[in-house]
Parts: sequence; C-alpha cells; structure tokens
Amino acid sequence: MTKPLAKRVFIKTYGCQMNVYDSARMADVLAPLGFAQAALPEDADMVVLNTCHIREKAAEKVYSELGRLRKLKDERRQGGAEFLIAVAGCVAQAEGEEILRRAPFVDIVCGPQAYHRLPGLIERVRRSERGVIDTDFPPDSKFDALPETGAPQGVAAFLSVQEGCDKFCTFCVVPYTRGAETSRPVQAVLDEARRIAAQGAREITLLGQNVNAYHGTGPDGSTWGLGRLMRALAEIEGVARLRYTTSHPRDMDDDLIQAHRDVPALMPFLHLPVQSGSDAILERMNRRHGIDLYRRLIDRLRAARPDLALSSDFIVGFPGESDADFQATLRLVEEIGFAQAFSFKYSKRPGTPAADMDDQVPEDVKAARLDELQALLRRQQEAFNARCAGRVMPVLFDRPGRRAGQVLGRSPYLQPVFVDAPEVKLGDLRDIRILAGHANSLAGALVTAQVAA
Repeated sequence: MTKPLAKRVFIKTYGCQMNVYDSARMADVLAPLGFAQAALPEDADMVVLNTCHIREKAAEKVYSELGRLRKLKDERRQGGAEFLIAVAGCVAQAEGEEILRRAPFVDIVCGPQAYHRLPGLIERVRRSERGVIDTDFPPDSKFDALPETGAPQGVAAFLSVQEGCDKFCTFCVVPYTRGAETSRPVQAVLDEARRIAAQGAREITLLGQNVNAYHGTGPDGSTWGLGRLMRALAEIEGVARLRYTTSHPRDMDDDLIQAHRDVPALMPFLHLPVQSGSDAILERMNRRHGIDLYRRLIDRLRAARPDLALSSDFIVGFPGESDADFQATLRLVEEIGFAQAFSFKYSKRPGTPAADMDDQVPEDVKAARLDELQALLRRQQEAFNARCAGRVMPVLFDRPGRRAGQVLGRSPYLQPVFVDAPEVKLGDLRDIRILAGHANSLAGALVTAQVAA
C-alpha cells in the first residue's frame, strides 16, 4: 500500500468545548490521509475553521479570517501548491451556500454532523469539484464512522457523549445546527474513556449540548442516565477525576444528584445555566423551568455535596426584559452565589424566534446591565477564590507554568493553580496548600514543602 504524502493541516477552533473535541477528531480523521497537525496556517496545506454560531457576530469573524486565508491560498496557487480551505461546525451548518457566495474560494463546507466525511469531500475537491457542501444530518451517528484510535489529548481530556438539543430555547441555534438530542451507546463511551485513560488522561470531561439528558443504551439493552454512566466511568483504571458540561435544569434527575454524593471522582463543581432570574423572561426564553425549580435543585445538590461550587450562564437584555426582570437576576445571583459564571448581552440569531420578538432592549441598556451583572459576578468569584486561601486541595497538574520550575494545575473547582515545584510532573495529582486567591487563579505550595508562616 502506498504511503500517503506528508501534508499538514491547521485547525482553528471557535467556541465551545464540544468544538475542541470535534477538532481533535477531525485531526484523527485526516491523519490516515497523511495530514499531520501544523502550528500555524502558514505552515499548512489545509486549514479547517471549526466554527461556532453561539456568540455575537460569530459568522463575521469567520469571514474576516477567510479573507486572510484567501491571500495564503493565492500565494500557494502561484507556486503551484495545494492549499485547501474548509469551513466546518455550526456556522457552516447555518450559513451553507452563503459561505460559498461570499467566499467562493472556500473548498469545503461541512456541518458538525458531517466532518467524519472529510476524506471523501477532499477527494471530490481534488477531482476538480468547486465548493463542496455537506450539511446533511446523517441517519447514522457520525461516531460510528470515526477512527477507534486518536491522538492523545493530554492529562485532561474531553469525551463527547451526547449531541443536539430538543429544548428549543427561543434564543438558541443549537437544535438547528446540531440537530435533535442523541446519546452515544454506553459501551462506545466506556471504550473511548479507557483508550484516552490509557493514553495518559487522568481527568475526563463529558460533553454534550444537553449532557445531563444523556440516555445511552447499555450493554444489556437498558437505558442509562448520566449518573449511572458516571459510576461506571469512575471504575476505569487511571481516571481520577470526572466532570460534565453543559447541563439543563430540567434534566438534573435524582440519580445524577446522588452521583454527586456517591462518586468521589465526580468533581464538586457544576455548571448549571439559569440564563435569567425572572420567571417571565424564562418563559419567553422557553427554558421550561422556573426560578423555584432552580432554587430547589441547588438546595438538593448542596445537601448531597456540601462543598459543591456553582457556575452558570446569564443573558441580559433579552427581548422584553424590564428593569424589574433584571433586578430579579441580580437577586438570584446574590442568593445562590457563584464561583464562576459566563454572562452576555442578548444578540439576535437569524432564524430563532427571539430574533423576531417585539420590544428588543436598546444596546446601551443591555451594556449597562451587563456591566452591573459582571461586576457582581466578579466580586463573587474573587471572594470564592480568596476563601480558598489556607485550604489544602488536590490539584491535577496539566501544563508548565510561565516561569522555570513553575507548574500549573486545576483545583477541584476548575481554578488554575500555580505552584513553584520543579519536582512535580504533568499528570501528578498532589495536595496543595493554597497561599493566595487571585481574581482568576490560585497560588499554592506543595504541602510537603516548607511553607513560610
């Protein structure tokens, strides 16, 4: 068999952790074609933009990047070399033909359910087809077609277990770009987890647009929820930590709450988006839950795991949001208390119901509200980090620090922890005494080392 010619691919990832996982799998799909990964687009023979459609002006950022890539493509063509450009991910799914109309030099457009077909799409381009598009939702799961092996992800790895969403929040494009909720079979998830653990991963984060809606088919034909899956994953040799994101309050069931109590490997940090503190706005968002349900869930989770810390998502300035609605969000944040959070101004997504709603909130009002909310969330994060000072925490080290001898790890609460300890190796899980809590990180020292009083 002829060995493929050496090529290089540069994959730029936008957006969520699911896209980070997808980009790694794209690299796995392209490896048998002879593509190694390049550090820069200038060093590559192919560039893939793995796009996200959630953030404001996401598509325009992609077109701006394509403008820069066009110059590279023109230079390569003048030298007689191949330079392929592919747009993948959610912008590709949503924009499709529009991408080729605005950027006809793009070779491939493929949605998030079609990237496993990249080898065939490349072959079509090489047969002189221009602007190949694949945004179909296949009848079979793409995971069945992905390689069983892949490049190591490192100490902390992502594992996609669920895709799509059936909730249809009025602001969200996910049901249109990722499709309906689907869950991978239990055995496929366990097999992949064992593989990445054998490659050195000690922490695995399970991914899904609605990950706690997981309902995979078990080996015996029964349906497993996320709590049962967590218990099985915790038994895998080498797996010290488990996390999951992103969740929906409606799918936080009893078994998953009990898993937070019973599974030591499941970290005491939960990202549970609420979006607003106003029932009226939640109804307009079609969130399918109210504030009372959210409060009761938090109470039950904290009863199950008293050291649990929380993260959430907030949207301010949703159509119809009054001053009273926004004040309700501030009150909820004060009441619950968050260790981290993500907050954004509402921005229209074409094709979503909210984009056509009346009473859009003026931009200056949205900006002022976001500033006030973020100031409150920032104070809570800084206070949480400050309270960590003096505590001893297990820290999983996954990368070198900025200075010689410095290593960086993650606390159970996902905070970056910097330690001067040249003897620590990446992958070590060590007890660290936290010396100081900063705005976005912690500083610590090995408990075995002499700590100045």
